[in-house]
Amino acid sequence: MSISTDEVPSEREKRFQLPTLLQRRTGPMTRELVLHPGEHGLGMTHDSMSADTTTTATCGYCATGCGLRLHLKDGEAVGLTPETNYPVNLGMACPKGWEALRVLDSAERATQPLLRDSGGELTPITWDDALTSFCEGMKSVQAKHGAESVAFLSTGQIACEEMAFLGALARFGMGIRHCDGNTRQCMATAVTAYKESFGFDAPPYTYDDFEQSDCMVFIGANPCIGHPIMWERVLRNPNNPEIIVIDPRRTETAAAATQHLQLQPKNDLPLLYAIANELIRRDYVDHDFVQNHTHGFESLRDHVSTFELESVCQNAGLSVDAVSQAIESIGRGNAVSLWWTMGVNQSYQGTRTAQAIINIALITGNIGRPGTGANSITGQCNAMGSRLWSNTTNLFGHHSFESDADRAKVAEALDIPVERIPTTTSWKYNRIIEGIRNGEIKGLWVVATNPAHSWIDQGDVRELFDQLDFLVVQDMYQTTETCAHADLILPSAGWGEKEGTFINSERRYGLLKKVRHAPGQALADFQIFRGIAHRWGLGDMFAEWTSPEAAFRIMQRASRNQPSDITGIDGYEQIDRCGGIQWPWSQEQADGGFEPEQQRRLFADGHFFHDDQRARLIVDDIDAMPEPADEDFPIVLLTGRGTVSQWHTQTRTRQSPLLRSLYPNQPYIEMNPRDGDALGIDHGDLVRVQSRRGEAEATACLTHSVQSGQAFMPMHYDCTNRLTLSHFDPHSGQPSYKDCAVRIVPVLSSDHV
Repeated sequence: MSISTDEVPSEREKRFQLPTLLQRRTGPMTRELVLHPGEHGLGMTHDSMSADTTTTATCGYCATGCGLRLHLKDGEAVGLTPETNYPVNLGMACPKGWEALRVLDSAERATQPLLRDSGGELTPITWDDALTSFCEGMKSVQAKHGAESVAFLSTGQIACEEMAFLGALARFGMGIRHCDGNTRQCMATAVTAYKESFGFDAPPYTYDDFEQSDCMVFIGANPCIGHPIMWERVLRNPNNPEIIVIDPRRTETAAAATQHLQLQPKNDLPLLYAIANELIRRDYVDHDFVQNHTHGFESLRDHVSTFELESVCQNAGLSVDAVSQAIESIGRGNAVSLWWTMGVNQSYQGTRTAQAIINIALITGNIGRPGTGANSITGQCNAMGSRLWSNTTNLFGHHSFESDADRAKVAEALDIPVERIPTTTSWKYNRIIEGIRNGEIKGLWVVATNPAHSWIDQGDVRELFDQLDFLVVQDMYQTTETCAHADLILPSAGWGEKEGTFINSERRYGLLKKVRHAPGQALADFQIFRGIAHRWGLGDMFAEWTSPEAAFRIMQRASRNQPSDITGIDGYEQIDRCGGIQWPWSQEQADGGFEPEQQRRLFADGHFFHDDQRARLIVDDIDAMPEPADEDFPIVLLTGRGTVSQWHTQTRTRQSPLLRSLYPNQPYIEMNPRDGDALGIDHGDLVRVQSRRGEAEATACLTHSVQSGQAFMPMHYDCTNRLTLSHFDPHSGQPSYKDCAVRIVPVLSSDHV
């Protein structure tokens, strides 16, 4: 039907024309919405979101360090898929990675600086006023209480270059002595264990080892949930490996294992000593390796000889036959790898437990070869970067504050006077918190972390934050529990909105790329640090720190001749081209003219980082659980990761409607059905969980995954750490989140309003 412009359509003609107006089969909008099955993105990406080009960047959630292929349209990321050629994930991604862009689009983003006014309200201010308020506030605290009265708490979530800038600015420029990061909550135990045993914080493995082992032992680790892409690598193993899980819970990983040693909580150290004793007694020792590459075997042998298998199994609630089978699997294996994570690290005896794992790898010669190793799985996306570059308890680049030579080397690399570098290290995280209690710390700068949620015995730390004279929180969201206590909020850019590098669990530097504009006035942390440096009066001192890649070149200079040497990396372009580069990659290695191999493990030559090149075999006495179950609090509470779609304090994951749909949004607690019957609690009932420190309400989930007398709550809910006990590993200072005594009572409908 055609209508001339000179005629007015009749009512009948209008009725015929209406469907054409509502459903145009041609035209630009229609073409944009057409799907093309079989094409990129399974044909479910319409033309309005089709990419002009793609680029690859490292994911910003966990330390697996997956490569994500970002789809760019007009220079902005409009979607993503897993990068098939990236050597870490080989085309796989977990739900958090798939939703990495979605969490940037949140109404809770911090988009402008906020300052708390005299009435207690946070009010918007300009960046100029924010930088002035920051510098005047911190300098005022230092003038009144001394230079060391200000501290910072940082993170494993920002780029290496930002960590390096923050640490150098604060310690060498602002005179801040005390500083630490939330990596103290997850990786400090592994760091301490590796440093003492190997002479350097050196995870020895590469992800290819997941596919090369014929026997794999997971202690306090649940990679099915915590690191699902690593578990996918396990599933690709062609050797039909024996998989042994040592864990009090029947986790998803334990359910998939060939052997599960479901021990009572905190019996892991005596069990590992008993296993070492049996490996020695049954002569599964690599005597040549022990003689040529270790120190302390006789002391180890004498110490573990007192840990008889029968008595240890009785205390741990295990059968001798089950443990004996695991010992035979380890002893007879040709390529045995041992893996641990938070179940070991977050313990009052975590360092010695990690070293007991290291001991087993060393005495059996399972290190430096494909499919072997004593392998700590890192938590946060850049916890490895924090360990090397945050300048907190280790001097910049993992040097020593106490060493004159190290201070001179770092001063030269940064082109600053050596007198600017302190000769002592920082207090650990828990000591900084105690410093607030004691009035020694009066100003605190919190960067990209949320301790009002995550710190142990949460109610206590929230009260302490309110005692500070000046609390600054620098974060991409303004709604975190810590922001609620802040005097000043500095809005920062998130993953995908800035540049830099992350280091993953296998020591691989990967690129973070800017593919989105940060919302409002939010700035990259690197640029915030630049602004503070200039406003503080340190512009000349940090004149070379013009960009993240310029900072990377400074870091390279400082890394020379370290075990983590990266002087051979030819800038960001080479990292991008190679799909990441593992440290070490020195100038001497690069001078050979070859690109770095993608899968490189440490200690293939049997040389460790102590002066004598020998690893140390370290043992210690067993400590009792600080707060065991008793008549008043008869249940041991375990905490940890809940689902693959949750992450830490949920600051980001709760911003995704999709991720929220994949996990329970309300707190829950796993209980054994026998305990439920005894307490009159049914599956789905609302219960009150009480400890000596606080209480929380949660939904009861009756399941045999936990043993009777135990319960499990995910750490992601803000109420969980109301319950936990402030006790710490004496060597690493890491909190022991995995054990405290609680009681559980039903919440009657009349009690709950």
